[in-house]
Amino acid sequence: MTQGSTFNRTWAFGLLALAFLLFYLAPLPFHGLWIPDETRYAQASQEMLLTGHWATPHFMGLRYFEKPAAGYWMIAIGQAVFGQNLFGVRVASAVALALSVVLAWLIAGRFWRNPQLQLTSAVVYMSLSLICAGSGYANLDPQFTLWVNLSIFALWYAVDAATTQARLGAWAGVGFACALGFMTKGFLALLLPVLVALPYMFWQRRFLELVRYGLVAVVVAVLLSLPWALTVNHQEPDFWNYFFWDEHIRRFAGDDAQHAESWYYYLPIMLMASLPWVGLLPDTLVQGWKDRVQPHIAFLWLWLLLPLVFFSIAKGKLPSYIMPCLLPLALLMGQALVRRLEQGRLAPLRLNSWLNVAMGVVALLAVAYLQMKKPIYHHEPKSLALLVLALLGWTMANLLAVRKPARWWMAPAVGMGIALALIPAALPRKVVDNKTPDTFIAQHTAELKNTPVLMSNELGAASALSWHTGNSQIILYNTGGETRYGLAYPDAQGRAVTKEEVGPWLAAARRKSSVGVVMRVKGEDEQAELDELPAASRRYEAGSIVILIYDQTSP
Repeated sequence: MTQGSTFNRTWAFGLLALAFLLFYLAPLPFHGLWIPDETRYAQASQEMLLTGHWATPHFMGLRYFEKPAAGYWMIAIGQAVFGQNLFGVRVASAVALALSVVLAWLIAGRFWRNPQLQLTSAVVYMSLSLICAGSGYANLDPQFTLWVNLSIFALWYAVDAATTQARLGAWAGVGFACALGFMTKGFLALLLPVLVALPYMFWQRRFLELVRYGLVAVVVAVLLSLPWALTVNHQEPDFWNYFFWDEHIRRFAGDDAQHAESWYYYLPIMLMASLPWVGLLPDTLVQGWKDRVQPHIAFLWLWLLLPLVFFSIAKGKLPSYIMPCLLPLALLMGQALVRRLEQGRLAPLRLNSWLNVAMGVVALLAVAYLQMKKPIYHHEPKSLALLVLALLGWTMANLLAVRKPARWWMAPAVGMGIALALIPAALPRKVVDNKTPDTFIAQHTAELKNTPVLMSNELGAASALSWHTGNSQIILYNTGGETRYGLAYPDAQGRAVTKEEVGPWLAAARRKSSVGVVMRVKGEDEQAELDELPAASRRYEAGSIVILIYDQTSP
């Protein structure tokens, strides 16, 4: 390795580390937890820390069999190390996607042995809008994406290995990643690498090799996941029946699948996820198709398309589900970008930056128009200034790339980092109060902690209340949702109160202690629930969140 290449590699690592600190880590503590996902995962992982129930997830003290345990472990470790705060809850997501960036660097090096292409692929992947957004969002998809990326990364090392020892080690790596993916989100982690491996090995006429060495991955995956699987089966024999049928079969094919969407749902999502590089998509796809006969390019196409087809066939859909498809897309984009830089054919780069500039200008004009005609910010100059700064940063960065695309090819990534670092902290108060209720609950945590009995009418607000107070025994008022299965157990009786029961229940509870109630009032139904409650000793209100404190009454 020459001195020049060492310097370039050191500079590239420093650049990626700085981007990680500025765009992934720094924004984590500056906006509240989004409901329902972030408050749910914050509370369930906190409960592991407080109770020591590490094998079977619980949500507000109720059995919660929707996901395995490993994803909660990572979020719980973040809270154990950094505190039970916003940073501690979200740091697992940021670190997981940062490690996927490292995988982008490593696999690009394995494919092309070109340091410039390694850096470009890592920068493109790190700045994709869905990846940036996921790095600051506490749920299991960033972790699951890491394990899927690692399993398919190890799969390529296995089929590309030059020695038997290296091949065995790579297949063991596949099994390791599959086990952690399985314990994070379920059987899908075992399926996705198979979707890629089977057609690729058939094409390469290496199917017997796949069978022979694939057994190594199977054995490693089973050995790593079996202790947890047996433990949870011993503690909760119903876990596997619910987890397999409801969380896999029904979600994939059931008519009542959660988050059901049309088959084409992910097509516009992929376009949005490709920002700030969406203008490079035509060039990327054309060039990738021309190169499809090359084994590594064919491998990337399989990695991109087959999971995407599978997710599109499934009934239940959310944008974050396709995050495992974005690493191969970033690698194809990185190759197309570097090829254009080397050839001096910069028109696609300019086009991409002009599209980004146009989006930034339109967004700035829209904000100005709305503020004049129908204000979205009311006496919130700081938040409005942050939003304008984010959009200006996006626009100015892309203008640099328009002017000198060869020199400032990374500018769109910087623009995306600025935008997604600032926009969550720039949300108008109305959105903050409605979608991140923990910010308002946090202002009254001391009083709520001194209130022994707590109740809420909505799971997002209830889990935020539980997380802030450390009280997992929140009474659920006229709601159930994802807790219905846990509420059906005999030992959960008394944890739910209907609208008809709430008056007598509240009177009885107040004779024993004070009672705190957090209501999320979104419409007429919730207003009717609120109307069933008597006047409170103290009442606090912000947006859709109403906090009621009832003092203890005489026996």
